[in-house]
Amino acid sequence: MSEQVTERSDMWSNSFIFVLAAAGSAVGLGNIWKFPYIAGENGGGAFVLVYLICIAIIGIPVMVSEIMLGKLGRASPIQALLNLSRKHNRSTKWSIVGYMGVLTGFLILSFYAVVAGWVCYYILRLFTGEFSGADAGSVGEAFNTFLSDPWQVLLWFSIFMVITIFFVARGVTRGLELCVRYSMPAVFVLLLILIGYGIHAGGFVESAVFLFNPDFSALTREGVLIALGHAFFTLSLGMGAIMAYGAYVPQDVSVGTTTFTIAILDTVLALLAGLAIFAIVFANSLAPDAGPGLLFVTVPVAFGNLPGGTFFGGLFFLLVALAALTSAISISEPAIAYFSERNKISRAKIAVVIGVVCWVLGVGSVLSFNVWADVKLAFFDWTFFDSLDKITQLVLLPLGGLLIALIVGHVLPKQVVFEELGLVSPQIQRAWWIIVGFITPLAVFCVFIIEALGEITAHM
Repeated sequence: MSEQVTERSDMWSNSFIFVLAAAGSAVGLGNIWKFPYIAGENGGGAFVLVYLICIAIIGIPVMVSEIMLGKLGRASPIQALLNLSRKHNRSTKWSIVGYMGVLTGFLILSFYAVVAGWVCYYILRLFTGEFSGADAGSVGEAFNTFLSDPWQVLLWFSIFMVITIFFVARGVTRGLELCVRYSMPAVFVLLLILIGYGIHAGGFVESAVFLFNPDFSALTREGVLIALGHAFFTLSLGMGAIMAYGAYVPQDVSVGTTTFTIAILDTVLALLAGLAIFAIVFANSLAPDAGPGLLFVTVPVAFGNLPGGTFFGGLFFLLVALAALTSAISISEPAIAYFSERNKISRAKIAVVIGVVCWVLGVGSVLSFNVWADVKLAFFDWTFFDSLDKITQLVLLPLGGLLIALIVGHVLPKQVVFEELGLVSPQIQRAWWIIVGFITPLAVFCVFIIEALGEITAHM
């Protein structure tokens, strides 16, 4: 007998709050830390153009699919897929996608929170003026000194985890909504302030040219693959977070409209972050292709050598910390929602237990940069931190996204999907089915295989 899926009592107050929450899930270190430096490494404008195309053909269809599955299933990713499988007489084995999402989010949070802890520490360092007048060598040495101290890294990792679990434990309206209602507008305001600061510093025009003037001679095949992969990962897809948030969407909210709004907000914020960061970088005649060190080395050097850089540098890292917090909250939600459904224990207690277990696992990532720096996974030469990062990025996330697209494209009855999305025209229905059923899965599969093979051959 099929289950009757009912409205949840814990729903987002309105569609605007849901958009902020989902955008907060998508907006994080991937946008503000990773996007600028990979754009810098891959030629700027041409990379950005390919990235935007990939958002359209991969990001939006998979996000629509995730939100729709959550909204139709009205439960955690695992239970939502079970509900839908039973209701439409499909195999309940598809719920394995939900289990993958819960596991993936848990693993990601354990190391994501470690990096977010670094960001929190840098708020203090920038506001105190530690890097005023510093050069790249001294800032780089200071960063390495920080990473080499396990107690310092552990302290800031722990602080970030406590803040995350505090908001998650309070539930949807008193916790998640409270955080995103204020943090997401603050993120955009802070970015606009920093862009204004970049204009004043004198590097804004050069930054805009770098990001929006395509030079395809600077774009490699590897750069195209990186853009394709980042478009998928930046929207928090494949880990169940967006599906979990979709379960709280009011019935009258349009999945398609809100998805486009979220994707636009996420992309705009990534571009604004790039404009802000590169304006500061160019104003100091620094290299835009500094790689992962762009955030923790190059950016502090840039702010340290600009008038008012102490204050605005502190604001910048506060912005990054807020973005990281909203993402961390969403990443933890699938696991907490699942265990809350299955146990007669308060959400707060489950959040604390999951937080503690995640913290214990995160200690391994903390030690990867100091005590366990020489402990490597055989063959791949990965540290504990690298292993979690690579396994989730190269395997679990793309596989989860691929299966989600297949569920919506080939498992759920087409009429159910068309009705939920409000697709009336046969031409639009066919176009949607081709995109989500074939084009998107094929693109994700290509990213999955090519990145995995590239990682393997790099260590042979």
